[in-house]
Amino acid sequence: MSYQTFDLTVTDTIAHLQLNRPDAYNSMNRAFWQEFPEAIRAVDNAAQARVLVISSGGKHFSAGMDLEIFTQPDPQMFNGEAGRRAEAMRRLVQQLQACFSVLEEIRIPVITAIQGGCIGGALDLVCASDMRYCTSDAFFTVKETELGMTADLGTLQRLPGLIAPGLARELAYTGRKMLAQEALSSGFVNQIYSNQQQMLDGVMQIAAQIASRSPLAVTGCKQMINYARDHNTADSLSYMATWQAGMFQPADMMQTFTAKMSGKKPEFEALRPGKPAFTD
Repeated sequence: MSYQTFDLTVTDTIAHLQLNRPDAYNSMNRAFWQEFPEAIRAVDNAAQARVLVISSGGKHFSAGMDLEIFTQPDPQMFNGEAGRRAEAMRRLVQQLQACFSVLEEIRIPVITAIQGGCIGGALDLVCASDMRYCTSDAFFTVKETELGMTADLGTLQRLPGLIAPGLARELAYTGRKMLAQEALSSGFVNQIYSNQQQMLDGVMQIAAQIASRSPLAVTGCKQMINYARDHNTADSLSYMATWQAGMFQPADMMQTFTAKMSGKKPEFEALRPGKPAFTD
């Protein structure tokens, strides 16, 4: 499928979504909010990719929400009876939140590769990814504070779990830039690269390593890590045991052992494609 706001390819079980509006700093216009979750779910359902890399072209990763959405809002957003207006606003925010929560919900790991500015809504996006890598000129900003609003699409909920909570509060309250070196030292990004091409080369190597592993084992890791983040240790261990009781099968381990003995790469079966319930 083709999209207006990004290019999407799948090569050797690695999906690559590249934001393609560099002249607009890859800002997220109305089309983006429709296309992005649709494309992510399509990748997951097809089960052809075992890892997803998200990057962008141009000087900046993304400037976040396109200003047209703020300057040309739905005229009904601030009109009408107060209770119904508020209920509609709450539903809209939840719909937008779901656009990035999908990155956590899909079965495969998501890697974001960030150059230049990662601002506002873009920070919401990368916070929902599994791993983040950046160039030396990258910076991260909770821009909403400077605009006079509270960030509402996931940064405030996810960032304190990725870096020290006090630092997350400082960034949110002040709206200041967190530069690449601080992002690395705080644990927000895994590695800094000197330029965008080196970053993409490095990230694709990591993606290829992930794609070479058992997709069932990898998705199990993602599910368990995300569950442990949101639950206590006892509950997480119990869920781990339940997962293993159902998902731990000898086929992939035998593939690994056979491959090691033969000196060949293992060929793991893909996860099954997703489809609506009760369809043929």
